[in-house]
Amino acid sequence: MKTLLRTLAAGAVIAAGLTAAQADDHAKNPMVGGAEMFADKTIVENAVNSKDHTTLVAAVKAAGLVETLSGEGPFTVFAPTNAAFEALPAGTVEDLLKPENKDMLTKVLTCHVVGADADSSAIMKMVDDDGGTHPVTTVGGCELQVTYEGDKVMIEDENGNVANVTIADVDQSNGVIHVIDTVLLPKM
Repeated sequence: MKTLLRTLAAGAVIAAGLTAAQADDHAKNPMVGGAEMFADKTIVENAVNSKDHTTLVAAVKAAGLVETLSGEGPFTVFAPTNAAFEALPAGTVEDLLKPENKDMLTKVLTCHVVGADADSSAIMKMVDDDGGTHPVTTVGGCELQVTYEGDKVMIEDENGNVANVTIADVDQSNGVIHVIDTVLLPKM
């Protein structure tokens, strides 16, 4: 059934004037924040189109990480939604976005980025190989603990906050995005 749906979706996209490769990308990636995500675009190119990630995009711009996350990668990005940022204590996001707090903002954001291209099946295999919990060191130096239950991946930050992956395996030209429901914070 999934193959049939991909074939139908690919056919519809080809009819819309896209190449077969673009049609395949269109058929594979889930929608994020009401926007299509294309595997031939970078993490930043796709993220700017998600209405659920406007805070993350603003933070990436304020931290000066646009060029980095537009680079070759590969990157795995655990992308918190606007609601995840809103759940932080009042004033936290506004304070982080101030120019004088750029270093802290960069630290928080890079705690969501891993220097690898790891889809959910690879993550689950690492968890299994490690007996139920897999430690992950981010590019920001944070040590995350990854577990899963059924097909739901969870990431625990250094403070014990647990983020659930709500949309997994959004392929990008320079890695993969996993949408999460909680902001991961470094130990302070």
